[in-house]
Amino acid sequence: MSEPRSENTFGGRVRRYAQVGQAMSGIAAKYAGKRVFGWEIDDSKYAEELRTALGGLKGPLMKVAQMLSTIPDALPADYAAELAQLQSEAPPMGKPFVRRRMEAELGPDWRRRFESFQLEAAHAASLGQVHKAKLHDGRDVACKLQYPGISSTVEADLSQLKLILDIYRRYDAAIDTSEIYKEISVRLREELDYWREAKNGGLYRHMLRDEPHVHVPEIVTELSTGRLLTMEWVTGVKLTDLGEVDLETRRAIAQKMFRAWYVPFYEYGVIHGDPHLGNYTVRDDYDINLLDFGCIRVFQPKFVGGVIDLYYALRDGDMDLAVSAYEAWGFHDLTKEALEILNIWAAFLYAPLMEDRPRLIDENNTGQYGQAVAMDVHKRLKEYGGVTPPREFVLMDRAAIGLGSVFLRLNADLNWHRMFMELAENFDRDRLARQQAEALDVAGLEAEA
Repeated sequence: MSEPRSENTFGGRVRRYAQVGQAMSGIAAKYAGKRVFGWEIDDSKYAEELRTALGGLKGPLMKVAQMLSTIPDALPADYAAELAQLQSEAPPMGKPFVRRRMEAELGPDWRRRFESFQLEAAHAASLGQVHKAKLHDGRDVACKLQYPGISSTVEADLSQLKLILDIYRRYDAAIDTSEIYKEISVRLREELDYWREAKNGGLYRHMLRDEPHVHVPEIVTELSTGRLLTMEWVTGVKLTDLGEVDLETRRAIAQKMFRAWYVPFYEYGVIHGDPHLGNYTVRDDYDINLLDFGCIRVFQPKFVGGVIDLYYALRDGDMDLAVSAYEAWGFHDLTKEALEILNIWAAFLYAPLMEDRPRLIDENNTGQYGQAVAMDVHKRLKEYGGVTPPREFVLMDRAAIGLGSVFLRLNADLNWHRMFMELAENFDRDRLARQQAEALDVAGLEAEA
């Protein structure tokens, strides 16, 4: 496969700056008025205005907005709720555009490499669109083709994101978002590299090779480049289109989703950071297809150990172990007060794991997974003076909240404690390091710095 070519142009960035700047200018001005002149404004009203403004832009900024909406203490609750409604979809490229893009990636004879190729997009997303094709050996494949000029758009959006976060931090200092911004920047730039995503797909095929109910499409490397990813076409339906299914089926789907995300984490130190409903489908036999591998995070073994240690710290009331766990995550210089506030959020996340019995993921059945707890934590952090979440926290928190929302939708009662303990009770840091190194080597990837 070839390395991705840069399309990060000055003109493209300027056009995107203008789009985002126009969308944000009125909202920023109103917040400046609130801060400087004490104007009273309705946060929920301007949260809706923010969603409307950003929703007209589509593209990578939508991925950022969705990611921030699942970090409950990164944005006010009203803003998180509005941003969570955004859908990362863009208008499809027309047939002439698709032909030119495919020729640019595979050469002028690209059509001869397929038995058939559907020029109409089967699916559209934030960074590219998917076309269905058939190979000469009879295999159906999905060809994910990146939008032109998307690199410029990403860089412009990241610049505007920094401005947005800076404005918000001046208004509300509960969370220092500097490390969050760094992590989102790295991950979003990685998603532009389909060559890397192909390797991520190979990594997941290796890690989940012994999970018979989780399916990872095979990558067709000879028809993939840095901006074109060709993989096996798998069939299934979105969870939202599943229809009425019985409780046992919902339990089975939830259990398979749990293992799809957490076997890689506890065995290899790898998390899929985007449990978005479009990134997996449910097959006819209710097995799971994983479809998208752009947003992947590799953690050092000590981070995984910290996640497990925090469980025991909360269970046993061991605050020294809790401090050690947070430090393994990347938090520093935690006071007793900060520790107590962070433990409120941690206790919420770990609650389903604490009881050895079948239970719903959220027994309060509020329909808003963690929102009330997040509001309380945010209020306390603001009163405390704020904390700086480490970069490593971003995707782990996103995966936990995103999966929690999926489990809430499934309304399935499972013994989450036993599922967790099956993976965590025999944790060995050295063994994980060996398995991680082997898996990354198989996939041609390197560990995080």
